[in-house]
Amino acid sequence: MIDFDEELKKYQPSPEIENLEDAVNRQDLTDMTDIMKEMMKEGKGRK
Repeated sequence: MIDFDEELKKYQPSPEIENLEDAVNRQDLTDMTDIMKEMMKEGKGRK
């Protein structure tokens, strides 16, 4: 049987993943929600 407490003690995060997380968090990523909000603002300004 797996001893999860022991496995967690041995866990070390991958440096590549941590670097990737930092790079992604620094980016100004636009998602669909941001695009829809911008479109709604533009639509309200035209009325």
